Amino acid sequence: MSHEERLRQLGCVLPPAPTPVAVYKPVVVVDRIVYVSGHGPVLPDGSKITGQVGSSLSLEDGFQAARQTGLAILSTLRAQFGSLDRIGRVVKLLGMVNSAPDFFDHPKVINGCSELFAQVFGPEHGIGARSAVGMGPLPGNIAVEIEGIFLLQ
Repeated sequence: MSHEERLRQLGCVLPPAPTPVAVYKPVVVVDRIVYVSGHGPVLPDGSKITGQVGSSLSLEDGFQAARQTGLAILSTLRAQFGSLDRIGRVVKLLGMVNSAPDFFDHPKVINGCSELFAQVFGPEHGIGARSAVGMGPLPGNIAVEIEGIFLLQ
């Protein structure tokens, strides 16, 4: 089954691909390596999930924000390449959680994105190396920011 077919089977709705708000490119390709700039949890209507996990947002809210961030990344990849089927595998993710000082479950939050990618790209190619860290405020008070490295087919 293709990545696009899996995405449809999951019933996922991709938000619009975010546009840069500063001086950077959303995607840079070097040989077959795809570097995706940090994305936030953009909803289908263009709004964002904001707040601090462990304070104004629960762990489950953070997990859903990370999943939504994964959908935003998929939207950018599709916009760049025309189809998610061009992606060979997830290489690495860096997940940053806007977290309260006493919140320590950052990996559980970023699992929202990692589990989505495992479903879309399959367990063999959808799970890569990963870091999950807590941060002070993120831009626009977004709940999560995730950047990724992918390999083209």
